[in-house]
Amino acid sequence: MVVSKMNKDAQMRAAINQKLIETGERERLKELLRAKLIECGWKDQLKAHCKEVIKEKGLEHVTVDDLVAEITPKGRELQNPIVPSSHL
Repeated sequence: MVVSKMNKDAQMRAAINQKLIETGERERLKELLRAKLIECGWKDQLKAHCKEVIKEKGLEHVTVDDLVAEITPKGRELQNPIVPSSHL
């Protein structure tokens, strides 16, 4: 029964996502989210955190993967008051 519900949920999500793509609403929502995050300073805060991490570890010792792993939790933490993760 649990698998069946998960399957239905996955099918419903896929159908909704497809409809959002077809209507162009998905792109509009992404742009709205991007604008909201920039407006509240989220992008600038993450950029500053990236610079901080690079400064601490040294440019020659940081890979893109390291940077992504380091800033992803910070990005999620910072976005929560702005856009609850239930909306993503």
